[in-house]
This record gives sequence, C-alpha cells and structure tokens, in this order.
Amino acid sequence: MTRKNIPGTSPYEPIIGFSRAVRIDNHVHVSGTGPVGADSAEVAEQTEQCLTLIAAALKNAGSSMEHVYRTRMYLTRAEDWEAVGRVHGKFFGLIRPAATMVVVAALLNPAWRIEIEADALIPE
Repeated sequence: MTRKNIPGTSPYEPIIGFSRAVRIDNHVHVSGTGPVGADSAEVAEQTEQCLTLIAAALKNAGSSMEHVYRTRMYLTRAEDWEAVGRVHGKFFGLIRPAATMVVVAALLNPAWRIEIEADALIPE
C-alpha cells in the first residue's frame, strides 16, 4: 500500500491535523472542503468554490473530476438543496457519481452553507 498526503491551503490543516486529500494506491479521498475564499457568497457560488478546490486537490493527487465516484454534501439549510444540486450537476452531470446530501446544524465557519467531500480513482 502506498500512501501520500496531499496538502491544501486551509489554515485548519496543521491545527486539526488533516490533509486536503489522501492518496492510497489509485484512490483519492478528499476531505470535507468548505468554500474558502467565497465565505460570504451565496450558496451556489460557495458550492462552485468547494468543487473548484476539490478539482485542484484531485489534480495534485494525479486524478480529476471525471474520475470522482462519490460525493457527500453537507448543507446548513435544507432549502439550499436545489441551488447546490444545480452546481453539482454542472460539474458531474455526465459523470454522475454516487452522491449524498445531508443537512447539518452548522459547519466549521458559521458563514459556510456547504461543505463537500469527494472520492476518486486515479486512472491506470
């Protein structure tokens, strides 16, 4: 088994002790990714930012969005599901990974309305 930690730019990584992503063999697991840089934006823009950050992490790990097979979306407002879903569909409409949307009480930053995790393969 080969493991490689993929760092990101989150100021929380060294404090909490996590990596933006972890590559194990040909699998990449991307941590919960908040909309850093779009903290006070509307939820659609926050979702776009989360997925853009995830795409960068996947690229750094040797994969890409087209190889994502699982996403998990954590929303703080149930009514945001449709706006979040439209942006998710923009990125994954043809790929159609297994996906889960869950409403949670709060996220790490109170301004965040969305956080997303992703799992992907690295093509052989």
